[in-house]
Amino acid sequence: MRERRRGLQTFSQAMKTPVFIISLVIAVSFVIMGVFLPNFEPYIEAIFAWVTEYLGWSLILGAGVFVLVTIYLIFSPLGEIKLGEDGESPAYSTTSWFAMLFSAGMGIGLLFWGVSEPINHYDWPKFAEPQSSAAIHEALQFSLFHWGFHPWAIYAIVAASLAYFTYRKGLPMLLSSTLEPILGRDGIDGKMGSTVNIIGVISTLFGISTSLGFGVMQIGGGFEALFGIPNSTGLWLTIIFVVTLMAIISTTTGIDRGIKWLSQANLGVAGSLMIFVLILGPTLFILDALTHSTGQYLQNFFSMSFGIDAAGEGQEGWYDAWTIFYWAWWISWAPFVGSFIARVSRGRTIRSFAIGVMLAPTAASIVWFSIFGGAALFNEHYTDTSIIDAVMQDEAAGFFALLESFPLTNLLVVIAMLSLTVFFVTSSDSGTYVLGMLTSKGNMFPPMKLRITWGVLEGAFAAVLLMAGGLSALQTSAVLGGFPFMIIMFFMIYSLIYALNKELREGSLPYERSRIYAALADLQKEDRFSEEIIEEEDLEDAYNIYENEATEVIDEVHLDDEEEKEAEEDTENEKDK
Repeated sequence: MRERRRGLQTFSQAMKTPVFIISLVIAVSFVIMGVFLPNFEPYIEAIFAWVTEYLGWSLILGAGVFVLVTIYLIFSPLGEIKLGEDGESPAYSTTSWFAMLFSAGMGIGLLFWGVSEPINHYDWPKFAEPQSSAAIHEALQFSLFHWGFHPWAIYAIVAASLAYFTYRKGLPMLLSSTLEPILGRDGIDGKMGSTVNIIGVISTLFGISTSLGFGVMQIGGGFEALFGIPNSTGLWLTIIFVVTLMAIISTTTGIDRGIKWLSQANLGVAGSLMIFVLILGPTLFILDALTHSTGQYLQNFFSMSFGIDAAGEGQEGWYDAWTIFYWAWWISWAPFVGSFIARVSRGRTIRSFAIGVMLAPTAASIVWFSIFGGAALFNEHYTDTSIIDAVMQDEAAGFFALLESFPLTNLLVVIAMLSLTVFFVTSSDSGTYVLGMLTSKGNMFPPMKLRITWGVLEGAFAAVLLMAGGLSALQTSAVLGGFPFMIIMFFMIYSLIYALNKELREGSLPYERSRIYAALADLQKEDRFSEEIIEEEDLEDAYNIYENEATEVIDEVHLDDEEEKEAEEDTENEKDK
């Protein structure tokens, strides 16, 4: 079903809106400061240190709450409601839907951190002895934790809110629409609504630029592994220019062709690479590690979710560098990924939507980290291969250092770079759609010039962050974008639960209607049962009574007709006289 076009239809109209103007000014100002302001890196690092020290607890608590709310939506009666009209079918098949949300939600990050994070935890574990057997288990356990249920629950909150208020309530696909119970319909485009959308735009720019920066660094690592070209700033800028141009070309083809086709093809490429490593790598160790780390993750899920090591039992700075950074990064991605997931999730129930968003990508992440991280940890711990040295020198080099231990190394590196490039293009392409929607008053088919404008700014943001300090600048940008939007997400939760419970009270949910239909069906069955127990002779008596009564009525009608005829004859006779 094609969505009815809403919002602004032309670039010139979008240019006149406060959301576009203010967002553009902030974005361009940040780019100019990054290029011309000397010593930009220390400012970024100071901001990161302050936020993680004083606000880190709120990010830990907030992410845990988002998981609990998503679980509640899955198991409560509210999960029966459709993200669309009743009886409406999903807009995309399950395979296409999963491919698009997975490519937009995590693609680049999995390739960047699939080896580097487990190796980092192995060398710098939270509690275990560094480079020990216990550190192997802890490395995979926390890798699964950071890439498991929490990020997808964060996405699910934003996506479900947007899809519900857009497809169910008929509001434009804007972040401010999710606060309609608080702001009112008129307030969606008011000052508060515009402020919410501006925060969403800036948060999206920071979040997606972080991911694109990771992708650029790793593509550069591939060039260094293949051709010996130093993975430096000059190479990064070249890659950003080329791949951003590819993303802009892709955005001209639309979601149903460009993003959809690229996502499906790339899922096959990444899956083939994963199967290759599983078969030719330490297969038994990988399967054992998959089983063990999954069990540890699930067993310690809640203690990990709300743990922040207040007493300083573990390694100092570990939570700041990892869990707090990740939660801020996922939250900063939530406006972008949540909007895109909502865009492609029309026609699904909240329950099936939340299960799909939470479980399927989490399962894929578990398998991915167990295979690539498990293979890297095995090589590092049990063989003479040294992956730690490569990771410590360049985080982006870890993945390629693992591939060098397999046959057909160059071919594998080329495949990995191809997959990275496609993930880069689909992420940037998806981001342009979301930013276009937010700055065109919810038009789900944003004007082409508007999408191109934001595509260029995405690349510029990534370039500035990489020049300002590489990985540390990317991490800081994620925190900067994440914290303000987390506050908005709490209001989203209130608005969504309030609106759904209002439907429940009004009896308009499919769950309530099904109960009514079931009660009516029971009454019909009782009536039919009562009829069946009437004896045949009773039926005959009832029929005879009915026939006699009908005969009497017919006779009376006949008598009335005869009297009427006699009266008419008398009248005619009087006229003749």
